Amino acid sequence: MTAKFDNPPAIIVLTRQGEAVAEQIKQVAGGEIHGYSGRVRRCDIKFANAADHLGQLFTAGRPIIAIMATGAVIRCLAPVLADKHSEPPVVVVSDDGRSIIPLLGGHHGANLIARDLAEKLNGHAAITTAGDLKFNLALDEPPEGYSLANPEVAKGLMAALLGGEKVTLRGLPFDENGKAKITVSENVILPDRLELIYHPKILVLGLGCERGAKTGEIITLAEQALASVNLAHESLAAIASIDLKADEAAINEAAAHFRVPARYFSADLLKAETHRLANPSDIVFAEVGCH
Repeated sequence: MTAKFDNPPAIIVLTRQGEAVAEQIKQVAGGEIHGYSGRVRRCDIKFANAADHLGQLFTAGRPIIAIMATGAVIRCLAPVLADKHSEPPVVVVSDDGRSIIPLLGGHHGANLIARDLAEKLNGHAAITTAGDLKFNLALDEPPEGYSLANPEVAKGLMAALLGGEKVTLRGLPFDENGKAKITVSENVILPDRLELIYHPKILVLGLGCERGAKTGEIITLAEQALASVNLAHESLAAIASIDLKADEAAINEAAAHFRVPARYFSADLLKAETHRLANPSDIVFAEVGCH
């Protein structure tokens, strides 16, 4: 599984010796090369102070791939460390690209980045997190298409599994006798003490509104609609509407609120789905050409 991020990684390089490796990393991971202005010639962005620059990138949530000494990165980032659940991944790479260390955020993409880079650079990913080593997975880093509703439980559940506890997987066929539970469902569920809830992103929420509708009202309506049928907003994959509403601020802002894309469709495409509607609207058809 390859790491994917909302923000592109910042590739930090301090020396000319590291420039070639930085270019290789950019081909694998994307992002920009940030070079120390006193030494590096080939880069997208230059900086004068490594500690300040790293700290700013980290607090802004940018994934960091630093071609630096591990100790130097630790000293640069120590003053800004706060919450491991929300902080971005940090990976340290040696000048020759052979040693690749997921330093921070191992379960938030750093381990995946390290493995990708090790494969492409013919290096070694120094993975140290116990769950990854024993099970080759991280329970608080769900695969694409799923979201984890209660990541705070992951540490305790993983510890139980490392101690030999059996696991029950609800939502998919598995062992029914385990005390630890993993549940896959689009429904809102109150978890047990050792239960992780994964929400598959399988729902699309259709939204329409009058021109100039208020964003707060749209979001409240969406939340009420989901709650009325006990569906989790984490299972939303997209918000959909007619293409006439593509510039409607409230719908686009509602999509941003739920952190899903907004998708817009023509009246002809929507009209073809009329047979699936429980309550087709003649009023809407008169206005926009579909029910």
